[in-house]
Amino acid sequence: MLKKALVTGSANGMGKAIALDLASKGFDIAFHYNRSAEVANQASQKAATYGVKSIALPADITKPEQAQYLVETAAEKLGGLSVIVNNVGNYLEKSISQTSIEEWHQMLDSNLNCTFYVTQAAIPHLKAAGWGRIVNFAFASAQNVMAGKVETAYRVAKTGVIIYTKSLAKELIKDNITANIISPGVAETSVGLEETIPILPAKRPATLQDISTTVGFFISPEAGYITGQVLEVAGGWRL
Repeated sequence: MLKKALVTGSANGMGKAIALDLASKGFDIAFHYNRSAEVANQASQKAATYGVKSIALPADITKPEQAQYLVETAAEKLGGLSVIVNNVGNYLEKSISQTSIEEWHQMLDSNLNCTFYVTQAAIPHLKAAGWGRIVNFAFASAQNVMAGKVETAYRVAKTGVIIYTKSLAKELIKDNITANIISPGVAETSVGLEETIPILPAKRPATLQDISTTVGFFISPEAGYITGQVLEVAGGWRL
């Protein structure tokens, strides 16, 4: 089984934790960054201590040609691809009437469009590998299609990710490729934790290990019949 993975937005934070966890499981890893070259290279060097091949690649994946370049370079340098984790996604907290056209496009580009660009480029490589796993990210309650007071553009983009991923799941399962969605709630890297933690049912945020463990489940052989699913890692928040 080919064990080659690309994790977008993996220079630090959640993406880094996911990529390092995959490296610990024996996956050769392509770290992706946009501007954080130094920390991405440090993360790559740490991954290499697990005895796997590890590289760090730059790209602005909101641009389709750079997303294509990222995928093709990762596949070339790693010797193929079998796992894609689309972790990139900016957040905007602003009422919809005050959201500018530029901000609207930025939310779609950094969440929905870049997920589409990277995944579409990767599908031929996953098929060539004979198996594949696609893991995309939404957020807790995104699948409920509810209005938000100050995050409409973000909600629209993440709901689009869910629909796109479900469509992939239905189409690609015949090729032994699954596509699933992780919807985190408040994580240890989130802002405003002091105000948020008291309202969380679990009384704590999700750890980066909580998230990376969920990714690990979706990419495991045991999850090969699970596809098109949204799994919240939110400790009961927003139920």
